[in-house]
Amino acid sequence: MKHEIKRELRTGSGERPERSRGTVSAADKAKAREVSLRRVGALFTAHRWPLIVVVAIIVASSIVSMASPFLLRAVIDKALPEQNVGLLVWLVAGMVAVAAITSAFGVVQTWISTKVGQQVMHRLRSDVFTHLQRQSIAFFTRTRTGEVQSRITNDIGGMQSVVTSTATSIASNLTTVVATAVAMAALSWRLSLISLVVMPPAVYLTRKVAQMRREITAARQRELADLNVTIEEGLSISGIQLSKTMGTAPALIARFVESSKRLIDLELRSDLAGRWRMASMNVIFAAIPAVIYLSAGLPATSGRMTIGTLVAFTALQSGLFRPLMGLLNVGVSLTSSLALFARIFEYLDLRVEVDDPTTPIDIEPSEVAGRVRLENVTFHYDDAGRPAVDAVSLDIPAGSTLALVGETGSGKSTIAALVARLYDPSSGRVTIDGIDVRQLRLADLASVVGVVSQETYLLHTTVRQNLRYAKPSATDDEIEQAARAAQIHDLISGLPDGYDTMVGSRGYRFSGGEKQRIAIARTLLRNPKVLVLDEATSALDTETERAVQQAFDTLSRGRTTITIAHRLSTVRDADQIVVLDHGRIIESGTHHSLVQDNGRYAALAA
Repeated sequence: MKHEIKRELRTGSGERPERSRGTVSAADKAKAREVSLRRVGALFTAHRWPLIVVVAIIVASSIVSMASPFLLRAVIDKALPEQNVGLLVWLVAGMVAVAAITSAFGVVQTWISTKVGQQVMHRLRSDVFTHLQRQSIAFFTRTRTGEVQSRITNDIGGMQSVVTSTATSIASNLTTVVATAVAMAALSWRLSLISLVVMPPAVYLTRKVAQMRREITAARQRELADLNVTIEEGLSISGIQLSKTMGTAPALIARFVESSKRLIDLELRSDLAGRWRMASMNVIFAAIPAVIYLSAGLPATSGRMTIGTLVAFTALQSGLFRPLMGLLNVGVSLTSSLALFARIFEYLDLRVEVDDPTTPIDIEPSEVAGRVRLENVTFHYDDAGRPAVDAVSLDIPAGSTLALVGETGSGKSTIAALVARLYDPSSGRVTIDGIDVRQLRLADLASVVGVVSQETYLLHTTVRQNLRYAKPSATDDEIEQAARAAQIHDLISGLPDGYDTMVGSRGYRFSGGEKQRIAIARTLLRNPKVLVLDEATSALDTETERAVQQAFDTLSRGRTTITIAHRLSTVRDADQIVVLDHGRIIESGTHHSLVQDNGRYAALAA
């Protein structure tokens, strides 16, 4: 659709207000805080049994691995001093067996957890894409294309590590920490107390780091979205053509470079956030073994400890550092990823403005007569602005032709969009055969109403697949018949690959008129009972337009046709002509009667 639709306010979801680069608004922080861990956890509900198996494997692996320090103590305190070779062999074999078992458990655990994570990622991508497909045209007119792509790719991709490994990391590290702490207490409860003194500052510093990374992550994802928008605008066929004809390539390059530089800064800040704080934790953890050796040498804390016990305890304490820090780092990653979940859930929570009815009326598209009525219809693009369509009532009998004429911005394309239910009226109703279009399934309505607009969009695939997009079950004969009706068959047949010719990105291998006729054929292939032609012949030369118009005259028989045109020569024979001005009907009649009335239509026809 044209200008009326494009006047949509460019604000709302997907558009962010201007603010300093790299900063995070209070609204963004609040939005991130609104994402509950319960909702994130609900993503894994369908995979509870695989996760239970993973947790069981992790627990078993942690328990088995705790045998190693006790085997080590026995080697040092018994097998070596007593020179018991048999015992030594069994103890060493036990160490190897523990390593083999835990490694096997690790492989199985990784396979299951990664599979679950990828399935959750698949569900998120599919849910977001499906939900966005249900959004009205209004959402896409106010949202940058690059922003939408960034949510599906960058944001969901950014949370991959969290989704695929967080649950298992928590279970693995928590189990290991608990098992290690129990084993340490069994070896020496006094030294265990000394080792755990470091926990409170570790938790405090980790929470601080998590908050820092969460804010930086939100800023980084917004910058990635900006970068995506620049790529989309600058490297599409239309964008390249515009930049070359306007000489704006240097400015576009500079914009991309600056955005990329800001992204570097945000990535560095994300990676380095809290590094000094965490480095201090490393120093503390490294100092603990020295304190343990000191404590083992003091009568008050040694408790007559053997050398084997001291070595085994030190090994356990060193092994505690990795899972403990891993557990704390998982908390950091999970907290910072809430900014990503906030952006994804924001799209999933979008209200569907034009949706299937709860209790739809079943129709058989082939049995629809095609009578279209607009009953006192008013529509606002912006509640604060004047209506684009103001109290319009129209009755278009089945099989008749209606022409909408008027100056740019008069509401012609908006009326066509309301008939196709790209929007719902603010008041009044649109009916087909007496049924409000809001009571029909969108798929049924799409099979009844076919739209050919001024702006032609072709997919980057073959001509045949572009045509079959409208009707996947169409045979090659049906495709050729539609192409003949649109006066494009001969041109396609003359191509080296015929109907298997690639049309190129957005169809730029074809002229405007050729693309328009392919689009007409694509719509006619669906054989709709109501045709909406929004300046469908505007890109055609006079001779081709005449040929296509003749095809439309033939195909319009028995079919309701609503035509929007600036060239009045294409609507002279319409059964009914309606003249619009600022969303209101100011004249209606046939070409002959309107010319005789010497009003606005007569002035346009002069």
